[in-house]
Amino acid sequence: MGQLIEGVWHGGWYDTRSTGGAFRRTTTSFRNWVTPDGAPGPSGAGGFPAESGRYHLYVAGACPWAHRTLIFRALKGLDAHVSVDVVHPDMLDDGWSFATDYPGATGDSLYGSRFLREIYTRADPKVSGRVTVPVLWDKVRETIVSNESSEIIRMFNSAFDRITGNTKDYWPEDLRAAIEPVNARIYDTLNNGVYKAGFATTQEAYDAAVHPLFDTLDWLEERLATRRYLMGDRLTEADWRLFPTLIRFDPVYHLHFKCNRRRLIDYPNLWAYTRELYQWPGVRETVMFDHIVRHYHYSHDSVNPHRIIPINPVIDYDEPHGREAP
Repeated sequence: MGQLIEGVWHGGWYDTRSTGGAFRRTTTSFRNWVTPDGAPGPSGAGGFPAESGRYHLYVAGACPWAHRTLIFRALKGLDAHVSVDVVHPDMLDDGWSFATDYPGATGDSLYGSRFLREIYTRADPKVSGRVTVPVLWDKVRETIVSNESSEIIRMFNSAFDRITGNTKDYWPEDLRAAIEPVNARIYDTLNNGVYKAGFATTQEAYDAAVHPLFDTLDWLEERLATRRYLMGDRLTEADWRLFPTLIRFDPVYHLHFKCNRRRLIDYPNLWAYTRELYQWPGVRETVMFDHIVRHYHYSHDSVNPHRIIPINPVIDYDEPHGREAP
């Protein structure tokens, strides 16, 4: 994984010795916002107006956080307005790379960089921190706008509406207060919970993560028994923040991260719900199953030291979901 310290790359995996075997995710370091007129957003500086062709996404097809941004790019009709590059699925000693010897890995179309860390040091030569995806890049100012996925999807949700004419709102004002606690529980125990279970290096840390994870899956299963989506009959960002974790659950988290009390397909409501979201127009094209399976099993040699890629079960995400048709 490694990290940059004062602009210099240092290799090394996450340190769990100082945390009793528990995985702790670091915070993101670029928190600016694209806004319709370039005014400052909730954090960071202003000067990032929504303009067609100005912004570029760096993503990993394997990464659930980056996947969120690809979904919103598709849902909001931004494909023609925000360009994208996909890193190689193998994240080794040099971190994410722009190698192109794997199907779907595009390289860096803007600068021809070898590694994603070069994009970070291009934005700030003395930057310190983990080099993560997604990255939203400003081609005009040649800097990183944001590397925080939860904020990028909110930019995509509304900042470009005047340009695209797409006014679908996945962060409706009347539901925001209700969405926040749902997002918070799902993030802590499930989105990040799979990593806390999978990267744990003590039994105590694993147990502390995996039991709340399945409590949340049980809660979601019950919640979806009486409503079509997490917030009722309207799709919101809560659903799209959950989906990237669910679509990865049986292919990687169940086996690789030892989240194996039950499979996703053992939850009738959650499994049907996941198929419905996968079948939503534009979404299946954002799911790169080959990158997902390859990345987790090949990159995490602390979990899978022989880097054996499993054959995995055949799962039919196109099976009719049996919920009300879109």
